[in-house]
Amino acid sequence: MKRTRIVILILLCTILAIPGCSGKNSFDPRSPVIITLWHNYGGQMEKSMNDLVEEFNRTVGNEQGIIINITSVSSSSALYEKIVAAAEGNPGASPLPNITTGYPKSAYALIKNDKLVDLKEYFSESELDEYLPQFIAEGTISDKLAVLPTAKSTEVLFLNKTLFDSFSAATGISIDQLTTFEGISEAAIKYYEWTDSQTPDIPGDGKAFYTADSWFNTAQVGMNQLGDDFIVNETLNLSRNYKRIWDSYFEAAVKGGIVVYDGYSSDLAKTGDIVCSIGSTAGILFYGSTITYPDNTIENVEYEILPYPVFEGGNKAAIQRGGGMIVTKSTKEKEYASAVFLKWFTTPEQNMRFISETGYIPVTKRAFETVIDDYINKAENDNIKKLLKTALTMYNEYEFYIPPIFDDFDNIEKTYTDRLKSAAINARKEYLSLLTERNSDQAYEEVYNRAFEDFVGLYESHQ
Repeated sequence: MKRTRIVILILLCTILAIPGCSGKNSFDPRSPVIITLWHNYGGQMEKSMNDLVEEFNRTVGNEQGIIINITSVSSSSALYEKIVAAAEGNPGASPLPNITTGYPKSAYALIKNDKLVDLKEYFSESELDEYLPQFIAEGTISDKLAVLPTAKSTEVLFLNKTLFDSFSAATGISIDQLTTFEGISEAAIKYYEWTDSQTPDIPGDGKAFYTADSWFNTAQVGMNQLGDDFIVNETLNLSRNYKRIWDSYFEAAVKGGIVVYDGYSSDLAKTGDIVCSIGSTAGILFYGSTITYPDNTIENVEYEILPYPVFEGGNKAAIQRGGGMIVTKSTKEKEYASAVFLKWFTTPEQNMRFISETGYIPVTKRAFETVIDDYINKAENDNIKKLLKTALTMYNEYEFYIPPIFDDFDNIEKTYTDRLKSAAINARKEYLSLLTERNSDQAYEEVYNRAFEDFVGLYESHQ
């Protein structure tokens, strides 16, 4: 019986041609296996990706008989749509790639169509232990390792130090005040008043100080910092703790210190229309060393990259963002070859080369604990250098919040953001009209109570 089992095992290894069954791969460099990879990186990120894939094909891939063939897709949303269409076998859809960049929701679509590889089949426990556990946890769906972390991001505070220093010297607002959301809100109101006072003959022309790329993320993380949940049973929790998130945004937005904007905050930073903003670390490449004013005057500026702000009395927490790599079902040979590439791509050396030029953060413990210091010292871009230092600080001091995954998540996010912005825009219009007959505090108090009640009422009426 024992001999029969051994024979069966040998036959299975031969028939399935599973590389690694005997500890060696079975690829033939003279007839390499082709692995297709879709990604949505652009600009410098695309260049870094292309360079690393070319190096793999020239070295490890050439030795082992693996070639990675990459296709760039214009955006993460376009890539998601392609993945879903391919997974569902829609008419005209492209065949699924062997590897794709993606988020947990992309993996979820593949799981529903039985098209996803559980990467636990190709990574040992000791290999997975090299990655940050929270990154592995985010990519695990239904006990399957669906998304391997390859490059992560979080959110930080981008500060135009040149503009801030002038404001600080005139008002006494210090950079330490920007460590809390309440401090940022107060600074934003004072900045609007300060810039407005510089043109006494033109009342009401103050400038905004701050914005965030995702107010939904601010609410999610803010509630987490306060020991609460923003999303409960796939609905929003607008409890007492949420009112603190609302207050930190609403007053400064109504009084002009926070700008309500539909684009990315980096666009406003380039023209000096804001002093600071919260955005993804992956957006660092959009912050340069100059700002261009409407009259085409160019000013050299310096940026600081500060850790994510915390609500007063709250825990240090920030959102965990960024996707990873997903392997789709094909042949055992191609699945194994895909894993070979991903292991190479996420070793600290390769991973740091990729993320150190893009604004992403590394995914392994060793990269954070030993390799990152060398790349900080070698970074030529000052903003990248500052970003990596801040990322290291947050790695040591912060907990990272992982948003939930469910079908209606994107719709809830969009609805919340639209309603929040609309409430602020309408309230500011009313506030400005009331200033003709009331002082600032009276005008704000009148619009505040009604706006919050109306905002909460929109959700209560649909529950």
